[in-house]
Amino acid sequence: MLPSGHEDAELHRLTQEGALAQRRVVCREEKPGLPLCRKVCYAVGGIPYQMTGNALGFFLQIFLLDVVQLEPFHASLIIFLGRAWDAVTDPAVGFLVSKSPKRKYGKLIPWIACSMPFGVLCYCMMWSTLLDASPASLKFLWYLFMYSFFQTCMTCHHVPYSSLTMFLGGTQRDRDSATAYRMGMEVFGTLLGSGIQGQIVGSYHARMTNGCYVSNETLPNTSTYGLPHSLENTRRAYVFASLVLGSIYGLSCLILIFGVREQPGPLSPLGKVELPFASCLRMIVGHKPYTQLLCGFLFASLAFQITQGIFAFFCTHAAGLAGKFQHLVLIMLVTASLSIPFWQWFLGRFGKKTAASLGLALIIPALAAITQVKHNFLAFVFLVIVAGCSMAVLYLLPWSMLPDTVDDFMLRNPSCLNMESLFYSFYVFFNKFAGGLAVGISTLSLQKTVLLFSFAGYRAGDCTYNPSVILALQLLMAPVPISLLLIAIIIFCLHPINEERRKQMRTEMEAMGVKDVHWDRLTKAAVRCWDALPSATALLSALLPVGLRTSKCL
Repeated sequence: MLPSGHEDAELHRLTQEGALAQRRVVCREEKPGLPLCRKVCYAVGGIPYQMTGNALGFFLQIFLLDVVQLEPFHASLIIFLGRAWDAVTDPAVGFLVSKSPKRKYGKLIPWIACSMPFGVLCYCMMWSTLLDASPASLKFLWYLFMYSFFQTCMTCHHVPYSSLTMFLGGTQRDRDSATAYRMGMEVFGTLLGSGIQGQIVGSYHARMTNGCYVSNETLPNTSTYGLPHSLENTRRAYVFASLVLGSIYGLSCLILIFGVREQPGPLSPLGKVELPFASCLRMIVGHKPYTQLLCGFLFASLAFQITQGIFAFFCTHAAGLAGKFQHLVLIMLVTASLSIPFWQWFLGRFGKKTAASLGLALIIPALAAITQVKHNFLAFVFLVIVAGCSMAVLYLLPWSMLPDTVDDFMLRNPSCLNMESLFYSFYVFFNKFAGGLAVGISTLSLQKTVLLFSFAGYRAGDCTYNPSVILALQLLMAPVPISLLLIAIIIFCLHPINEERRKQMRTEMEAMGVKDVHWDRLTKAAVRCWDALPSATALLSALLPVGLRTSKCL
């Protein structure tokens, strides 16, 4: 039996341990997981960017060439300059968002709300067609302005939206889960954009192509310029598709605006950045895990965007599937959407680096086989299913690895706060930079003003093309993307943030969360004591003699 003094000490120790355990339980209760409704509303907000972006990626080039009937140089220049402008605006908008104060409705949500109506209007206007009598210079300036202004509006939507990942609340696991929901919805948005637009306009493109041979079977290179009725129907189809997608764009933004509230965290206080832009840029570029992730994302995105940009051309002119490419796009995107849950489970089981490397390698044999198959729709179906599984990895993994990189930076630089928007804006910048490079590569070189399809003999409306066009499409479909994917896989394998580092960061963030809760309690207690101080002074003054009541101390 212990002496009474030891009994008291033991009782005091057990009491302290019980109080500490109770405080930890309270801390856990004060950090509940993200509700499903908030995850879904947040995920729906990602639909507009992918929906409109993929509709533009798959159909804008063929729209400008075969429907608007611009010269190949002008069409490629519009896409290249538009994406270059879009890439330049990302860091600028990211810095402006980081400098924005927190308002009644948050810091990021107002950007999304204000950019939505202008984005919807520009998207619909971009797919309208000017009169045939309009000069080529006016058409060029019209589509360049509409495309550039729409990309600016989309940047004002996507940069704050992607930064919102850090302000949803919850734990690291909740954030990964919200990212998976977001990527699933973004793939679904891709499906909506390419599927709806493809199903609406694809049949009209097939009729235009078939009209070449119907008009004059003896002349293999008869132009579609003699088919005005079919061309007008195709133009109306593009306008109708833009109205449908624009409506979905607006509805998705409204769900996000009214369904999500920004929540500050231990490393994300949701304030204004204090450092100048040059200092922020220097610190971000100097963070090795972030620059490696950027490079890997750049090469992987470049490979997929080169393939995406010429897929419709390849199916139409090289694979003999002119009226079926929209169905192949639909199958690919459905497969990618259904593959998201599997890859989310896989990265949780085997790690993000393993999932990224294996998933990107999956598309390499499919690309090699696609260039060897012609006039075989079923074989293409199997190959695009494999490509869709790999596309899901590109959607999910880089964006799932980015929050870990931002956390790593914040833990190593605790004095540099509120820089999340800059991290995400540069990430989006490199994605769009990859899109610009994809256009530049697919059109050979703008420095010589000799574009690939012009050099190879492409003319809008031609029914057959010389072998140099087919060879160029085959080279851009397999060897170039495969080389870029191999570089991306090597970079992802060398990424320094592995599962052990993620566990270490989670432990440090949980410790910081406990400290923040304790500091918040002490602050509230001090405020209550300060508020009670005048009352205590008045009571003390009433109890003192009258002579002391006039003392300067009271």
